[in-house]
Amino acid sequence: MARIIDGGDMNMVGRRVRQLRLERGMSQQTLSDRLETVAVYICRGSVSRIEDMRRTVTDIELYGLAEVLGVSVVDLFERR
Repeated sequence: MARIIDGGDMNMVGRRVRQLRLERGMSQQTLSDRLETVAVYICRGSVSRIEDMRRTVTDIELYGLAEVLGVSVVDLFERR
């Protein structure tokens, strides 16, 4: 059975998270700090790995990222 994500990528939202973060003028540390305010704990290094698609993202983390970035969860995924 084929994997949903082919290649070495470990998530489908990393590039979009980076784009949205930069559009909002946030550093990775600021994003990490704001995630803590919604009880989602992702350190700055893990934000970097998510954006580089070297780390998986849980459903709770997706929810937190969407909340902090002010978008819906669906908007975290790139449209093809």
